Amino acid sequence: MTSVEAAPPLLHIIVVGGTSAEWASFGDAQWRARLGELGKVADHVGARWLVLRPFAGSTPAPRLTDRSTTVGACSVVAQPEPDGRERVAQAVDRLRVDAQAITEDTIAAQLNAPAEVDPDLVVVLGSASQLPTSLVWELAYSELVFLPVDWQHLGAAHLDDAISSYSHRHRRFGGID
Repeated sequence: MTSVEAAPPLLHIIVVGGTSAEWASFGDAQWRARLGELGKVADHVGARWLVLRPFAGSTPAPRLTDRSTTVGACSVVAQPEPDGRERVAQAVDRLRVDAQAITEDTIAAQLNAPAEVDPDLVVVLGSASQLPTSLVWELAYSELVFLPVDWQHLGAAHLDDAISSYSHRHRRFGGID
């Protein structure tokens, strides 16, 4: 009798797509609908955190604020910072100001917040030939799924497809076996 290894739980998902300008063009009702729709999919698979980030920024970057909601047991957050290098620098500055040790673990905790774990899955809207500038740290051990869909058309079915693709993979956690 062969044993089938269960897929590891999918706790933390990041979706990366759109530019800062595209994010700024979304109204409150569109944001509520987008966060709610994607949050339902993430909650359905047991994810505790779903984070949305823009793929890249625009110059000058529009002033955007974090948006969040809770769907079931899933915390859904849109974090508009488009520059991953800037996010790392800000995390280190916060640790320094709070007189905390600057270690891989403390930086990861700052960058992953509100999630308490590294992302399991990063869904990138666009071509697999270009990685998002909004993620630097998070790409190290996350599974990447690229979807050929633009930000304006992202919907629940797209996230569901990405999660399905993730669930059929053998995770190597940085290994090359």
